[in-house]
Amino acid sequence: MRGGTGRVHATTRRSTTSRTEPSYHARVATTDDDDEPDADAVATPALTDELDLHTFLPKECADVVEEYLHAAREAGFTTVRIIHGKGTGTLRRIVQAVLERHSAVESFSQADANWGATRVELKRA
Repeated sequence: MRGGTGRVHATTRRSTTSRTEPSYHARVATTDDDDEPDADAVATPALTDELDLHTFLPKECADVVEEYLHAAREAGFTTVRIIHGKGTGTLRRIVQAVLERHSAVESFSQADANWGATRVELKRA
């Protein structure tokens, strides 16, 4: 980033880089005193024990979940929560299909009384 003060603009950019990196990045463009955005600035959000799929297209969700599970296991998480929403059940079925075949998954179940999320137990790394 260039020096100076200015505003910060944030947008979301999806990518499929590697299994250890999140599948999305927050693009942060700062502006100098001359109000020119620095388009090369990218901030990676912190990995947490919860993944919300609402911001992704259904066709992206299987890859996102797969990458997230690898990253979560490598980070030492043993339990994670994947929020897919109630809706028509399409995202839930996509998520469960990934969980059934993923090598890092010990087990999974409905999260509490909420049909809109799935709780996942991960195998120890």
